[in-house]
Amino acid sequence: MTPTKPSPAKSEVLERLHSLVTFFHRHMHEAVRDDGDGLALMEARALNFLARHEGSSQRELVLHSGRDKAQIARIVKTLHERGLLESAPDPQDGRCQRLRLTPEGHTMHRRMQQHRMRFEQALTRGFDAAELAALQAQLERMQANVEKP
Repeated sequence: MTPTKPSPAKSEVLERLHSLVTFFHRHMHEAVRDDGDGLALMEARALNFLARHEGSSQRELVLHSGRDKAQIARIVKTLHERGLLESAPDPQDGRCQRLRLTPEGHTMHRRMQQHRMRFEQALTRGFDAAELAALQAQLERMQANVEKP
C-alpha cells in the first residue's frame, strides 16, 4: 500500500502554524530584548506559565515547557535571584516547592503580557467573536490530536 499524498490544504496547515509561531517568537524576542530588563526569553515564558498556574512546581514547569530539568532549574534560580519568583514548601509534600511570582515578577509579567496582547490583537484583527471561538475550538482539537498517545 502506498502512502497517500496530503491534500494541498492540509499540507499548508503546518506551514502556516510554523510561520505564525515564528512571527510570535520574533515579536516576543524583540519585546524581551527591548522591555525585559535583561530577562531571557525562556525566563519570560516561565513567568508567563507561573502567572497563569500560580503554585506550580518546577516539575510542572518542566513538563509544560518541554525543557530539561537542569535548564528549568537554572531559570528558576535566576528568577529567584532577580526577585521575580519565590517558592514555598508544598503543604502536602515538603520535598516539593511551589512557585509563585513576587510583586516584581507580576509587574514584569504584565509588561510582557502587554506585548503578547498587542501581537494577539494584530493576529486576530478582523475576526468576529464566532470566528475566534471556532478557531479556538480547532486549535484545541489539534492540540488534543497530538497529545493522544
